[in-house]
Amino acid sequence: MAMASPRASDDDDLDDMPMSEINVTPMVDVMLVLLIIFMVAAPLMTTGVPVQLPKTAAAKVAQSKKPQEVTVDKDGNPSIAKEVFTMDSLVPRLREMAAADKDQVILVRGDREVPYGKIMQVMGLVGQAGFTKVSLIAQSPGGPAPAPPAAAPAETAR
Repeated sequence: MAMASPRASDDDDLDDMPMSEINVTPMVDVMLVLLIIFMVAAPLMTTGVPVQLPKTAAAKVAQSKKPQEVTVDKDGNPSIAKEVFTMDSLVPRLREMAAADKDQVILVRGDREVPYGKIMQVMGLVGQAGFTKVSLIAQSPGGPAPAPPAAAPAETAR
């Protein structure tokens, strides 16, 4: 005796039953399309001011030249390599440096007591001189404490 299939006897009842399987192929297709969209769009979402960020975990890259530092002391006077300038005399010196090497990196250091506007004025002068690679130097929170100011020699009253 052969067994009859349930489809043969109950053909009308099986057509009315809901399908109990989930077709995951369209869901996988949609997820892959979304993944590709996010992979393409994610790098475009990062916006901001272009700056040269320091890298701490990477191996040190040898630079052909040491970056030049422009320092603004607490009185607001700019200096390059311990040579003090006025705001007017700084631009010609920076232009001389830019004529020698326009691609040199310039690091701007400023005392914490100097107003922000003064630092930005010096950075503007550096950019005006023709340098395009300008960075600010700041002390990291875990870094060494700044050296105390040297004590002035005591004057003797006579």
